[in-house]
Amino acid sequence: MEKHVTEMKKLKPGGFVLLDDVPCVVEKLQTSKAGKHGAAKARLFARGIFEGSKKITVGPADEKVDVPVIEKRGMQVIALLGESVQLMDLEDFSQVELPVADELKGRFVEGDEVLVWRYGKYAMIKQKK
Repeated sequence: MEKHVTEMKKLKPGGFVLLDDVPCVVEKLQTSKAGKHGAAKARLFARGIFEGSKKITVGPADEKVDVPVIEKRGMQVIALLGESVQLMDLEDFSQVELPVADELKGRFVEGDEVLVWRYGKYAMIKQKK
């Protein structure tokens, strides 16, 4: 699981951030001005990439946060298994079984190529190539 560190105030909507060891996409970032004796604060609104959970965190704007590096892999559909599909990685030929998202159900046949996003224990089929 590869990641790098940045300051919270440098995050942009649409970017990635790691909150509670869950990879998330930044939806909104609000920052306040620094006060007379205090530092600027930032409020971060994010949504989990893989499970869709909402997360909100507040902290100093210059607080260090982890940014995950999402691995994007091309895979081929080997078998359709009802609610999931069996996939083979096109680079190292490893096999994995992943559930199919509701918006992609019924769109695959054996032999199709798909784009899969992975980070640690998380994985999802992003789109059909």
